[in-house]
Amino acid sequence: MKHFIQSSVCAVILTLSAVGFATAQTAGPLNKPSSSPIASTAEYKSATEKLVPLQEAELKTAADKLEQLRQLVADGLVARNELEASEQALTAAQAKLAETKQQIATADRLIAETKTADELTKSQAARNQIALAQAKKIRRLTTPTILRYSGQAGVGSSIIAALPTIQTFFLSKFGRALPTSAIGQSATHNALNYDHRNAVDVALSPNSVEGQALIGYLQTQGIPFLAFRAAVPGVATGPHIHIGNPSHRLA
Repeated sequence: MKHFIQSSVCAVILTLSAVGFATAQTAGPLNKPSSSPIASTAEYKSATEKLVPLQEAELKTAADKLEQLRQLVADGLVARNELEASEQALTAAQAKLAETKQQIATADRLIAETKTADELTKSQAARNQIALAQAKKIRRLTTPTILRYSGQAGVGSSIIAALPTIQTFFLSKFGRALPTSAIGQSATHNALNYDHRNAVDVALSPNSVEGQALIGYLQTQGIPFLAFRAAVPGVATGPHIHIGNPSHRLA
């Protein structure tokens, strides 16, 4: 019986130690400056890992206590309801340790996912820089207000058919639909006497990030376009990107 009492005291001490350690780890970060998500998660994982040996010791103590109680119950020295309480304590200790290990595994997964996301962001930034560099190579037409790219031979023969591919590129890159202002012939083009049947107008300034990315994409695909930085009397009502060959009055 003396050995049984000593085991019970040890279990209480271990439990209090684990609770105190967890509380210190939880309260500590409140006084620290914010860090990166990866660093914060790594700190959390490290603190959680330190709980494992404490909880394993607590589990062993609970298992030893249960074994002793079973013998005492068998000898008729302890009531059976104490055995049931000890069994519940063992189950709780097992669940606590399993939860801690699950938290460690979750932290590992979050760190890996965050690193992957950071790498994708850097890769996307590099691609954006390449697209912007390509946009700067555009050949100028007549005035600095209008930029023209003639495209590859035959590519501009069916702009309307190629539009879904262009829309898909823009949606995947910027998370919104391509802001087309005219697809094919429109009343405005009829009034200006332009043949716009095989062309698409996009309401983006060539100077914007989205406009430059679209221009870079059109160049990589060999798709002809005209980019208007500002309104041109009798030609363009405002900044936009005309996808397709020039209308007859511009050619």
